[in-house]
Amino acid sequence: MREKYDEKYDEKYDVLKKYFGYDSFRNGQESVIDAVLSGRDVFGIMPTGAGKSMCYQIPALMLSGITLVISPLISLMKDQVAALNQAGVYAAYLNSSLTQGQYFKALDFAKGGKYKIIYVAPERLLTESFLSFALNADISFISVDEVHCVSQWGQDFRPSYLKIVDFVQQLKKRPVIGAFTATATAEVRNDVVKILQLKDPKIVTTGFDRTNLSFFVKHAKDRKTALFQILREHYDESGIIYCITRKLVEEVYGMLTERGIEAAKYHAGMTDEERVRNQDTFTSDRARIMVATNAFGMGIDKPDVRFVIHYNMPKNMESYYQEAGRAGRDGEKSACYLIYNPQDVHTNRYFIENNRENDELSEAQLEQVLEKDRERLKQMTFYCHTRYCYRKYMLNYFGEKAEGFCGNCGNCLKKLAADEYQEQLDRYPSYHAKVKLRKPQPVKRRSSENPGLYDSLRLLRNSIAKQSGVPAYVIFTDKTIKEMSMYLPQNREQLMQISGVGEAKYEKYGSEFLAEIRRYRSEEQIGEIAVKAHAKIQFPVNDSEK
Repeated sequence: MREKYDEKYDEKYDVLKKYFGYDSFRNGQESVIDAVLSGRDVFGIMPTGAGKSMCYQIPALMLSGITLVISPLISLMKDQVAALNQAGVYAAYLNSSLTQGQYFKALDFAKGGKYKIIYVAPERLLTESFLSFALNADISFISVDEVHCVSQWGQDFRPSYLKIVDFVQQLKKRPVIGAFTATATAEVRNDVVKILQLKDPKIVTTGFDRTNLSFFVKHAKDRKTALFQILREHYDESGIIYCITRKLVEEVYGMLTERGIEAAKYHAGMTDEERVRNQDTFTSDRARIMVATNAFGMGIDKPDVRFVIHYNMPKNMESYYQEAGRAGRDGEKSACYLIYNPQDVHTNRYFIENNRENDELSEAQLEQVLEKDRERLKQMTFYCHTRYCYRKYMLNYFGEKAEGFCGNCGNCLKKLAADEYQEQLDRYPSYHAKVKLRKPQPVKRRSSENPGLYDSLRLLRNSIAKQSGVPAYVIFTDKTIKEMSMYLPQNREQLMQISGVGEAKYEKYGSEFLAEIRRYRSEEQIGEIAVKAHAKIQFPVNDSEK
């Protein structure tokens, strides 16, 4: 048994490179994967952008049977299945976005063993058609995404998640179970382990700190002015603007389009077709900005969102952390803004007091949930008023210790400016009459070393994505494009060393990207010596054009 496991231990690196184009795992991924491969339940608390999906996709490709990914997020299912198919992995999703004909066709393929990974909504688990398939299938692993939804103490409790335990109990053989979330307090974590009946789970918490994100709170009487000040700083970048009501979404969307800004909108008052179309417009970069309520974003896998603006204060820190965390999933520098007005407190309190969605709860249970929501709102309000480090406040809320000064949030940047001012004032008493405090600014993203090539490769990537009917980042992420423009690979071997280029993607797109790089090198007259001078990748000395 140990010898077999050791083979799998080595094999996971081959799978990572072959299908996903990466040479190493991110923090926490490997220990979760190893636990699953050894047959142990896992519970991963990992922030947005930490690569939770890899923790169940890698084992899925290595285990003998099928992996079920239970998720309430239609958008996540669609995007991840598209990404897996592009990587050469057969996967499917089963949810309400499919017609009855599409659903049963996918189910037939699943029965025939076509798919290694199947995404399914929790509402589908106990339906007669799905149970008929599951009871006769070899299910090796069940991954529960957004697992905080199983706890009534979580900020997003969904009664449909309680069906998961009933479903597992009906299976002939209990699979390994994995639970994953970006946000979970200690109370919610204990609830998850108990409700899902996890057996001696390997618990991996990678920490909530997203060091590439800068946090800012803008106290503004005039939200519109504050909004456009922020947008001017990110004029050419992709971002999300969250509004607290559908009416405000329409209002902000109208303001942007009137000014010629390419934007899309998303809220629950729109038809399913409109929401899907607008989401595709944003993820494929045909619209630079998405204006939405919190109905948008859970499971959105767009890695190059450079900023997130909350036009209103959210009702709790969990929601804010998760929504703001949709910025910078690719690890690049990104900014998160919250435009605060005291009216936000009253609006959120109204929503809390009138929340009766969980009709399966008793009056006593409902009052407990409401009291918890009121406390969360209070903590969110305190965040907006703190004079100390925003990052420290956020991390402390989730039970994680942090330094009192991050140097990369609005309050810390103000302190840096004030300290600099005082230092100069001590040296030169007349300094205050000549210099104003510098305005805190987010750290801008790094530019490409060859910006012309970077733009050309992005255009090529976007054109291929449009022809294929998938989001641009499903072809290659901005980070991968940036590495190509920096290291100028010349052949298959070199391109395969670029992070994010796996075998399937090379076979599909490699020749086109290499041709574009060669064209650029020829036009710019970049020679072999110049290429190797800045290449961190160790290319062989006798490379030949292929």
